[in-house]
Amino acid sequence: MTRLNSPQKRIAIVGGGITGLAAAWQLRASAPQAQVTLLEAAQELGGLIKSCEINGHLVECGPDSILKRLPYGVELCRELGIDDELIGTNPSAAGVYSVHRGRLVRVPDGLATMAPKSRWQMATTPLVSLRGKLRMLRESSIAPRDTTTGDESLADFARRRFGREVFERLVQPLAGGIFMGDPERLSLPACFPQFAEMEAKHGSLIRAAGASGKPSKKHESIFMTPQRGIGRVVETLRKQLTNVEFRLGARVNSIERVGESLWRLRGDNTGESPVDGVIVATPARRAATILQSVDTTASELLASIRSSNCAIVIVGARRDRVAHRLDATGFVVPHVEHRKAAAGTFSSEKYSGRAPDGEVTFRVFLGGSQHPELIDESDNRLIEIALSELRELVGLKGEPLWTHVQRWPQSMPQYELGHLDLVAKVEKAIAQHSGLELAGNAYRGVGIPYCIHSGRDAARRLVLDAKTQRR
Repeated sequence: MTRLNSPQKRIAIVGGGITGLAAAWQLRASAPQAQVTLLEAAQELGGLIKSCEINGHLVECGPDSILKRLPYGVELCRELGIDDELIGTNPSAAGVYSVHRGRLVRVPDGLATMAPKSRWQMATTPLVSLRGKLRMLRESSIAPRDTTTGDESLADFARRRFGREVFERLVQPLAGGIFMGDPERLSLPACFPQFAEMEAKHGSLIRAAGASGKPSKKHESIFMTPQRGIGRVVETLRKQLTNVEFRLGARVNSIERVGESLWRLRGDNTGESPVDGVIVATPARRAATILQSVDTTASELLASIRSSNCAIVIVGARRDRVAHRLDATGFVVPHVEHRKAAAGTFSSEKYSGRAPDGEVTFRVFLGGSQHPELIDESDNRLIEIALSELRELVGLKGEPLWTHVQRWPQSMPQYELGHLDLVAKVEKAIAQHSGLELAGNAYRGVGIPYCIHSGRDAARRLVLDAKTQRR
């Protein structure tokens, strides 16, 4: 078994998002003597993570939370020594709203995740008609699907178990808010494996929710974030990775094998010296280009992973100009409402310390599978759309204090039908190349914790050269 932790070993990480940074952090522990270089095409680290201050508001231009039920994000914060800075969502902003016939209606606890713990909540919510509720209550009598028949879309799963109306009113906006995708094409086991496991184990999501116990009356946040923003994680990693060479503005276009065991990176500011190991921690399409001369099979498979666009319009406003109570983390928008927005966040209410007294911050998400064309609209047009949505949904009056537009083209990988099989084929192909690993959000989980886990696992595999265990 070859190790990469001797002083002469050199490792390159391609991609300076949270995945690549997590890989570098793991290498510090697993291969402390290795010479590690992280190459990032942009002039700053963090990828989609971008925290900044605008007129006294702490603004997240990308993801704003770490999912608490997955340990990887909190564990990394603990290792970095910033776990004491983590805060949960405000108890006064628990829950989420959904747009129903042009107005915001609170989603009962559990319904947003297809795991309702209270039949009373299901029976009384105005989000679903009486007919839809009766169909929903039949869920526990629906037989589990035979998983040997192949993959199943999120849409087919939700309609099969809960009926069309629950799918349209609750499930679709959930997927829209997380993946900015089309549930008709998204793979259930790839996107929401917990739902498939609940059905397999309990035969019913309602029974599975009941088996998990009664909901606690005390507010328990499922999300966390550093008090100073998600960017604090990136900032701390950069400061503590003193043994890593960070090369910004270094765009890797391809890699090639040199001799039997070395790799050379080709591109801008990539350096001339070959390296012993490479971790490619870029979006799938970029990885496809980089690996084209190494493995055509893996490259073609990676190129087939689609991604959706997202534009975020961030709005600062006076609190007394907003009619809504803002007593939730935000809202989701079903496609059947035929609106431009996919979702929105009451950012200043979700976490404390995000806006000056008397002011509020909103984030409005535009684009996704429903409106991919919006990414190409002008800033003024996107702001106009976002303000129109906020005026109709939360009663925003007058002009905002300020606005900011953040575009993330091709940023959300779509785990479509057959995704897990595709990833398995990619992993099998890459396993044939010693000293090469892939990591990122395009494979086995989106969100910050999954990215951290993917990067650290890639680093461990590279150091241990354990590819034979994955075949």
